[in-house]
This record gives sequence, structure tokens and C-alpha cells, in this order.
Amino acid sequence: MNYGVVIFPSKKLQDLANSYRKRYDPHYSLIPPHLTLKYTFTATDEEVRNIANQLKEIAQNHKPFPLKTYKFSSFHPVNNVIYLKVEPTPELEGLHADLNNRLSGEKSEYAFVPHITIGQKLSNDEHSDVYGSLRMMDVNHTEEVDRFHLLYQLENGSWTVYETFRFGKE
Repeated sequence: MNYGVVIFPSKKLQDLANSYRKRYDPHYSLIPPHLTLKYTFTATDEEVRNIANQLKEIAQNHKPFPLKTYKFSSFHPVNNVIYLKVEPTPELEGLHADLNNRLSGEKSEYAFVPHITIGQKLSNDEHSDVYGSLRMMDVNHTEEVDRFHLLYQLENGSWTVYETFRFGKE
């Protein structure tokens, strides 16, 4: 089965992202707006129980931290993806590094760029038009993150929470 590890932002930030995602992201109905910490990997039922234990340990070693989105950006020309850029804080980068060092699976082919996707699989013209207008907008949102989630993928391609992990000692 496929799994992934993400942070779900607050409802306020999800609502902002979804106002664009419903038009520009074909994955809109498959997963809520999120920040990916560990890209898709496969695991058996037994392996995922061990992974969940590792994730619990990782969560206990981290404290809640601020998540700040501050502009729209794009991965163009590599990909026609538009996203809300998340400030790469030491806390966020440390969490990402811990997850990817401790959990097996393929490493991402891309460097970690914290973001929340709002548009993907756009044509060149559509990307240019949408990004041209969004990059002029002022985005300044900060919130506290106190948890991350292990997700699994259903047969229809949608993702759902397997387990949630809160930061800090319990």
C-alpha cells in the first residue's frame, strides 16, 4: 500500500488554497491542501506498524513551530506547478531531515522546497496566466503547527489519515 507523511495547515489556509485548487489542481478531490514531508512510499501492514512507532519517536523529539506562507511561487520551467511558498525554518527542515533519514524508501528526486500546491498539470499558457496574476498577490499567513500525519492511499487514488502524531513528549 502507498503511504506518505504530511502536515495539514489550518482550515483558514486550506480554504485559501482550495479556492484555487478546485480550478487548477486535478488532485483537489483526492487530498486536502498539505505540505509533504515524506513523499509516497510503499509498505506492508507489518512495516507500517514499525513506521508508525518511528514516527511517534520523531514527533516526541520535535516541538510545535510556526508555519509561515508568504507568497505564491512556481516550479516552472521544471514543472508547471504553482504553490504557496512556506518559509523553510530550521524546525521544519529538521523535521523533514529526521523523517527522511529514519524512514526507508526512495528519496525524492527534488530538493525539499516547503510548499502547498495550488495548481499542477497546467498547460504553459494556463500556467503563465494564472501565475502571472497570483504572484502579484500579497500572502502573509503564520500559524502554529503541532502535529503531522501518516496517510495511506485508497484504491480510488484518494488519501486518508492512518495516524496523527503530536509534537513533544506526551
